[in-house]
Amino acid sequence: MALKKYNPITNGQRHRITLLKTELSKSKPVKQLTMGLTKKSGRNNFGRITSLNKGGGHKRKYRFIDFKRQLYNDKATVMSLEYDPNRSAHIALIQYESGALSYILAPENLKVGDKVESIFKIDSNSINIDHSSHIGTSLPLFLVPKGTIIHNIELKPGKGGQLARSAGTFGKLIEKYKNGYASVELNSGTIRLIPLHSIVTLGSVSNKEHENIVYGKAGAKRWLNVKPHVRGVAMNPIDHPHGGGEGKSKGRPSVSKWGKITKGKKTRNNKLTNKYIVKRRK
Repeated sequence: MALKKYNPITNGQRHRITLLKTELSKSKPVKQLTMGLTKKSGRNNFGRITSLNKGGGHKRKYRFIDFKRQLYNDKATVMSLEYDPNRSAHIALIQYESGALSYILAPENLKVGDKVESIFKIDSNSINIDHSSHIGTSLPLFLVPKGTIIHNIELKPGKGGQLARSAGTFGKLIEKYKNGYASVELNSGTIRLIPLHSIVTLGSVSNKEHENIVYGKAGAKRWLNVKPHVRGVAMNPIDHPHGGGEGKSKGRPSVSKWGKITKGKKTRNNKLTNKYIVKRRK
């Protein structure tokens, strides 16, 4: 997807870069596949802020995304590619041969009119067919050839995709083992063991240019429900550990408002995930 730059007629547009959405449908989302979202603005039912730096934002409708891909065991046609305000990736509206409609994560290079397939009931025909080139097709991991790029990866069979769901992300199948697991390398560099019966989708997630967006002004972030973040060094000592001092001075390692180290400290919970991580990211 191409990038759009603006003429520098205002300070907000001087460095602003957005994405051209010419490939996406301009029609409204399917009504039966959406629901309204209530604004929370980072506050609880007492009006107290529980999530910092959230506030404002346009009204949104939530699109129900089929992360499991186990509703219909037949082929579907891509009806349209749409923008989803709730995620960085684009979504695709597909229609199965039975007439049912569904939203899925749109893979890269998927086009209107393409055929995608959901394979979760295994038979002799499914095993003998090579599905490695069918972008958008979902199938169990043991049917995927080694070296294939995949996304929307299940951690537990039947739970729905949890890994590689944001814009431009993917995993690469490295090896299959006899103990019922396969090693998948994520684009973060982490190699993780995934059950062979987990459902995955072929291809990488769309909208990989999302990382090149430059919002250009604070108002563009407020449209996305992001409030300004005040630096700790600009506060008084009573408000933040970095506050106070003459001039720009911090005097200690970077910490949060409550004194927790913010740079370099590992936050992964190893109690549940350690045995499934073969190689950690550097």
